[in-house]
Amino acid sequence: MTDDFFRARIDQMIDLRHPLAVLARRMPWAQIEVSVAPLFAHKSRSGLTTESADLFGAGAAVAGSGVSNAGRPRLPIRLMVSLLYLKHAFNLSDEELVERWAENIVWQFFSGQDYYTPGLPCDATQIGRFRRALNEAGVEALLAKTIETAVSLGAIKKSEFEHIIVDTTVQEKAIAHPTDSRLLDVARRKIVLVAKRAGIPLKQTFEREGKTLCRRAGGYAHARQFKRLRSVIRRQKTILGRVLREVERKTAGVSEQSQTNLKLWLARAGKIFEQQRGDKNKLYALHAP
Repeated sequence: MTDDFFRARIDQMIDLRHPLAVLARRMPWAQIEVSVAPLFAHKSRSGLTTESADLFGAGAAVAGSGVSNAGRPRLPIRLMVSLLYLKHAFNLSDEELVERWAENIVWQFFSGQDYYTPGLPCDATQIGRFRRALNEAGVEALLAKTIETAVSLGAIKKSEFEHIIVDTTVQEKAIAHPTDSRLLDVARRKIVLVAKRAGIPLKQTFEREGKTLCRRAGGYAHARQFKRLRSVIRRQKTILGRVLREVERKTAGVSEQSQTNLKLWLARAGKIFEQQRGDKNKLYALHAP
């Protein structure tokens, strides 16, 4: 018997021996929802204290305090967790994921749907927001639950986890094309930012000139005017050297923690300042040495 006379349930339309169908029935969804739910609970707000005056005199009132239930209801946690799993399992973008989910009844069964849903499960941007709310620890917890389920199914043996081989040959990394001009400007901006956070006043940050030099370097490189390009790079090196020397002179007056952070970035920026065209072991990205 079906709960809806006019529609057939998905579990009557698919082969329940499909790997995703088997995984859907063996995953500890209740435990996952209990562990993830606190991250999406409505937070209590302290509110804003405002002063008001009436016939009885001046007084203070608190506005906007407590737990707010306003806003659109959240999507089911199982739906969002399953979408996140399908995204990584099939290496899809958020837009491709929601479009394929609307056409694939096995995916919908895995997501906890009882009946076929022709529409999109959610807006594609909601998947990214859900992933950020989970943070790295939450994603690792979901991965651990998946591995535990695979072990309980016998798909993976515990002995297979004794040795792990990681292939990073073509691992993607957020590194821009390492031109000399860009590296010098990034190093200057980073040192200025770190010095500002440490409370070190600088005579000159060269912010406006740095933007102008970067723009000129890009134009000269595009026009293949290499003599002018080298002149711009020499100027960028000069202003980076000035900033480095000024920050190094004023490092002694900051806290020990700030000094440790400053030494790290000064060392990297110093390497970019000193490295030459034919050097080995060059630094191609300031944040990922």
